[in-house]
Amino acid sequence: MTASSESNKVSICDVGPRDGLQSEKRIWTVDERVEFINRLSRTGLDRIEAVSFVNPKRVPQMADAESVMAKIDRPDGVRYAGLALNLKGVERALESGVDEIRYVVVASETFNQKNQGASIEQSMSAFDGIAETVRAAGKRLSGTIGVTFGCPFEGEVPLEQVLKIAKRYVDAGVHEIGLADTIGCAVPNQITERVGAVMDVIGKDIDLTCHFHNTRNTGIANAAAAVMAGVRLFDASLGGIGGCPFAPRATGNIASEDLAYMLRNMGYDTGIDLNALLDVATWLEGFFPAPLPGQVMKAGLFPEVAQAS
Repeated sequence: MTASSESNKVSICDVGPRDGLQSEKRIWTVDERVEFINRLSRTGLDRIEAVSFVNPKRVPQMADAESVMAKIDRPDGVRYAGLALNLKGVERALESGVDEIRYVVVASETFNQKNQGASIEQSMSAFDGIAETVRAAGKRLSGTIGVTFGCPFEGEVPLEQVLKIAKRYVDAGVHEIGLADTIGCAVPNQITERVGAVMDVIGKDIDLTCHFHNTRNTGIANAAAAVMAGVRLFDASLGGIGGCPFAPRATGNIASEDLAYMLRNMGYDTGIDLNALLDVATWLEGFFPAPLPGQVMKAGLFPEVAQAS
């Protein structure tokens, strides 16, 4: 499935076990994270971002990634991704048995320095060696472009900067490129514009993923604009949990169950059992002191809820 596919099949990668938990004050145990991942793997999701191989001193919530990967179930048809930002992290990820390596370069110098402690050029240069290692291991390689639509420190991000990073990713041999609205500032017409521009640059052989945060309540609208622009791969987080620890005022991702509901009712096939996904969202909410941001878990599925009454 390529980014330009006209198919009605859409794949959602639940990033809750990684992006969803990385900012939580309460650190989940290995067994809790394993149960979270295993529950997700039984809902029909075909992709889960399970772990992060970053420095545990910087993100202690993501420590013990190898232990998590060693204990999870590995059902057929589910691909498990791990985030890694340097060669050491990539080597750890490959040894742990992930199916996909995800790497991030942020499209603003200030944020890239805060997020990765390096300049954009340093991050891109490091990626060239990382790409060779991942390709040699026969694993899928995904390159994300952070703050594609706006930076909390520098403001608007020029499209040319996004396209420059996308081209570098293409030259390095990625299988997939992700556009991340890290701070949830984008609106639908920006999605249409930038998705189209990036698709023109990367061509039909590289997949395109969109990763939206709901900080300003535009995430689902942006996902609708993206799918209508031809995107068939999305990141989302169960219950809408998550955020970036290095982004001021950033809140959670769009909720996986809300996205899956919208896509289903728009006529797209995600392969997800929505009732099963809602059951996991209800389970997940029990770990939090307040209701989760997801809306469908509160209101129920339509038309099912109307038929039930």
